Amino acid sequence: MFQVKDLAFRYPGNDEDTLRGLNFEIQTGEIFGLLGPSGVGKSTTQKIMVKLLDQYGGQVTYEDRDLKSYGRDFYQEVGVGFEMPVHFSKLTANENIEFFKKLYRASADTDALMKRVGLYKDRDKKINEYSKGMKIRLNFVRAMLNCPRVLFLDEPTMGLDPKNARIVKDVIREFREDGGTVLLTTHLMNDVDELCDHVAFMVDGKIAEIDSPKNLKVKYGQRIVEVEYLDEHGAATSASFDMDTLGQSEAFLEIIRQRELITLHSKETNLDDIFIRVTGVDEL
Repeated sequence: MFQVKDLAFRYPGNDEDTLRGLNFEIQTGEIFGLLGPSGVGKSTTQKIMVKLLDQYGGQVTYEDRDLKSYGRDFYQEVGVGFEMPVHFSKLTANENIEFFKKLYRASADTDALMKRVGLYKDRDKKINEYSKGMKIRLNFVRAMLNCPRVLFLDEPTMGLDPKNARIVKDVIREFREDGGTVLLTTHLMNDVDELCDHVAFMVDGKIAEIDSPKNLKVKYGQRIVEVEYLDEHGAATSASFDMDTLGQSEAFLEIIRQRELITLHSKETNLDDIFIRVTGVDEL
């Protein structure tokens, strides 16, 4: 659906490029995670791909056609949820939704969406009475209201409690299952692990690594199996074994035959660890 080739961008007045030759593709019907530390260019990339910035180098194509060649009709096909919700604070939630609906030809069942994210009973409240989490959920509804083919989402669950975060993630997953395409940026690696088909890590304005979450965890993980068990004195102890030689390891076979097991798992790395290793940043 999108192909990005040698994408470069420099903000006016800056001495250095923010983007320095990005290359990646987003397939139709996938959730693509664009990850990296703050200030690395993720939001800039999104702004280019939604046609808010156009003075860039390289090329972006949407469905095999140069993105710059599209006019206003492009916006009929995309939904955007920025990290910081922007609403008309003196209008009610319902008035906000009805206003933005008028900008599009297609219209989703926003009452159903409002019910799904738990805002329907508060639809007639003014936005200045909404909590931060309620504003984030309304922002998500607004991104979906024009029945988009593509969703650009920036931290869609940041600041939500686990229950509402789960609802938003379920809606995103269902959108993908119905053929929708999603570009997701977030610092919440659990969301990435749950949702994304492919992820790209950005470092210094470039793509440093790109693959599926599973392949990345295999690549950066250790091929080790760790066993926690009760020894002959009933004390909990643990041992690690090479995954490739488990069948020939007498020590491992003795433990699983003769000891009471507490846990048994591979030492698969997680995306938090991969983020730190690939980007060189210690904090998400």
